[in-house]
Amino acid sequence: MDRLKALFALALCACLMLIAPCAAAAQQGPPEQPDMTLDAAARKEVIESLVAKLNEAYIFADTAAKMEQAVRARAARGEYEQITSAKQFAEKLTADVQEVSRDKHLRVRYSAQPIPERPAARREPTAEEREQYRRNMSRINYGFDKVERLPGNIGYVEFRGFTDEEGGAETVAAVFNFLANTDAIIFDLRRNGGGNPKMVALICSYLFGPEPVHLNSLHWREGKGERVEEFWTLKEVAGKRYTGKDVYVLTSNRTFSGAEEFSYNLKNLKRGTIIGETTGGGANPGGGVRLSAHFGAFIPRGRAVSPITKTNWEGTGVEPDVKVPADQALRTAQLLALKKAVERTTDEELKGALRREIESLQKEVGQSPVKK
Repeated sequence: MDRLKALFALALCACLMLIAPCAAAAQQGPPEQPDMTLDAAARKEVIESLVAKLNEAYIFADTAAKMEQAVRARAARGEYEQITSAKQFAEKLTADVQEVSRDKHLRVRYSAQPIPERPAARREPTAEEREQYRRNMSRINYGFDKVERLPGNIGYVEFRGFTDEEGGAETVAAVFNFLANTDAIIFDLRRNGGGNPKMVALICSYLFGPEPVHLNSLHWREGKGERVEEFWTLKEVAGKRYTGKDVYVLTSNRTFSGAEEFSYNLKNLKRGTIIGETTGGGANPGGGVRLSAHFGAFIPRGRAVSPITKTNWEGTGVEPDVKVPADQALRTAQLLALKKAVERTTDEELKGALRREIESLQKEVGQSPVKK
């Protein structure tokens, strides 16, 4: 039940615009909402609450102290006095704390709808709330937008976010069962803003054998210490594993957070070829907090640590193996997969069909045709 409460809290925070860009919402931006006029008292309340929450929870305590100093210095100079727009105030505070932290997850959010004072995680979700959460996840198909078999027997999966790994387990199994007989698979994360690290681990589990593989660790700030949470592939999965075949991951500069972890995991474990643009550079997970009746913030409380690199992609992003503009990434991946298929096959008829498909794709991307 604690897990269900946590998931419900996440969904509620998302609805209240408190969480950082994740899943499909990260790429679409927040829905338009009416602005609100602020007075000095309202601005002060938000500032005081923000610096308190930063000092209490932000993963790097020394950086939190520096952010407080910067915000208070700006307030003393009167930088916030003329801001009466709630939207502009949230944007200004976000820019000011990010200037110090360089943390793209950290941001202040304005909500036209009042934000409940009591955190949802402190109470049991009602049956109606649980059902609403299930409907919301089902409506977005647990993040999966498109699954198909491309010419040349290449699997293609586009998904916009890493959601609930328990509710979405059946959907994930169906995806891999459908693509089990393809010769290569392409994961399109160009519009994926991240999400749940347990869903990242679930999908990665299908790409490795049953022996658990250490993917990533999250180091969470707890008081004056840290709690480490490790993420490993699973010994058992509900669908067919996809092993011994090539994997390609498409990225853009909008690929963020959990989608970056997925890319980083596969790149460092030599399990996938990353194609596209350098990703957004957000590796510090956290959660939403209430600052006032109409303001909240997403405050990173943790940091990712790869068991291979001993670091993460924060501020740098994940560098692709094959760097091309995002709009050329899919065709580039298809060409790589098809050329490998030509090299592997001894069936001359199939080889000819694959070469014709290669020529067609090369014309689309402006490359010269391969020699037969």
